[in-house]
Amino acid sequence: MPVFPKPSFPFDFDVQQEIQRLHKHRQSRAIPQKKNTRLLVATWNVANFGAQLRQDAHLDLIAEIISWFDIVALQECRENYGHLFDVHAKLPASYRVIMSDVAGNNERKAFLYNSRKLKPLEEIGEIAFPPSDYKNVKLPGVTELFNGFDRTPYFATFQAGNTSFVFANVHLYYGDTGKKSIERRSLETFAVARWADKRNRSNFSFTRELVALGDFNLPKVHPDDPIFKALTKLGLELPNHSSQIASNLANDAYYDQIAVLPKTTQHTFSGNKGVFDFDTVLFPDLWGNGKNKKNFDAYLRYYISDHRPMWMEFKIG
Repeated sequence: MPVFPKPSFPFDFDVQQEIQRLHKHRQSRAIPQKKNTRLLVATWNVANFGAQLRQDAHLDLIAEIISWFDIVALQECRENYGHLFDVHAKLPASYRVIMSDVAGNNERKAFLYNSRKLKPLEEIGEIAFPPSDYKNVKLPGVTELFNGFDRTPYFATFQAGNTSFVFANVHLYYGDTGKKSIERRSLETFAVARWADKRNRSNFSFTRELVALGDFNLPKVHPDDPIFKALTKLGLELPNHSSQIASNLANDAYYDQIAVLPKTTQHTFSGNKGVFDFDTVLFPDLWGNGKNKKNFDAYLRYYISDHRPMWMEFKIG
């Protein structure tokens, strides 16, 4: 995505006061505390991370939210990974970071994870299809052809307790709302679903517990939505969550998702899942009861993100 315009106005805030607001809202959104027998997983598209000139105080707030989870899949980390490692330095010493190379829009995928809870395993890589297999990534009624991913999904395997997982971190093509872009987006989405199905069927899958998470650019969770149909066509499911909150600040889309396979990973789902709408509590002085909404939205998009994190809890025994 293009870099958002930098706000032209000054705004000062007390970091600790804002963190207190986040903590209070965390309770209202029922984000569980960490437990040895549970794994808290999140995904967050942090807008143009490394390209927008966030200040140290903003990184404090981003790090605070990330620290609530055992592993966070990040999207829109740009080629400049400086802010990614600045946030990493603000997390507890047990946290580690792994990241992909850059792909479309000079974006990386990254994982920040607690090494006391998760041990990285041997399989780390990208979801890739040989050109000879492109013809098999097809959908009824779609005339566009699949030619690979614009931003290649990045996956990593981890051991957590008695369970091993593969986490596939995605940021799929958006384009625009025209037919051609929707078809291309549907094909990329179906390619992820096909990859998950092939791993599920293979006798040689490295681990059976599969979680596909990230920014699918899914407009709505509905059977009539073409992206939703492509994602769930081969068995991936999107478990319901208690707070049906849109994942973008505009409150009109469900781009960010966490998908699992029902016959394997679904049984590890604790039933706790949600979206953390940080924007409802941060910077009330700037919000001004909605009087400064334009400035408020511009500030959040630039210094925090235009996406909200989604989280899900798994049982790890």
